Amino acid sequence: MFVNIIIGLIIIGITVTIQGYGTNYWLNHIENNYKSLSTISFSKKNVRLLIFTAFFLLLLHFIQSGIWAFTYYFLPGVTEFDTIEKAMYFSLVTFSTLGYGDITISPTNRILSGFEAINGILLIGWSTAFMFSVVQYIWKREFKTKEK
Repeated sequence: MFVNIIIGLIIIGITVTIQGYGTNYWLNHIENNYKSLSTISFSKKNVRLLIFTAFFLLLLHFIQSGIWAFTYYFLPGVTEFDTIEKAMYFSLVTFSTLGYGDITISPTNRILSGFEAINGILLIGWSTAFMFSVVQYIWKREFKTKEK
């Protein structure tokens, strides 16, 4: 059990680091490429920024789920996943806290899936807050230029 806790904490550290660097990268991207957002509500550039932000955050979560999947797949004590596709499916379902239950992990390794679910809640919440801040950024720019 303690080995699984250590592994879980290491993977959480890696995924949080990815989220942190990814968020920072995307903030710099917005600052450098979207200085002149349109003042027209729902302009193509504003909507494109929102779409690209959503896709970027989804990519981060896919990578993070992949790290968990590879952990399950290569961990010697986990025998439920004979293909990486099964491990990835289980990881995505667990990371998103959907938890279908059609694939389960052995009782000795269940703590890892619990850690992944907590990790997913944290990182998806972080992404939700980040997405909201991008919407606020667009709104502030629109209202600031309309007031002038």
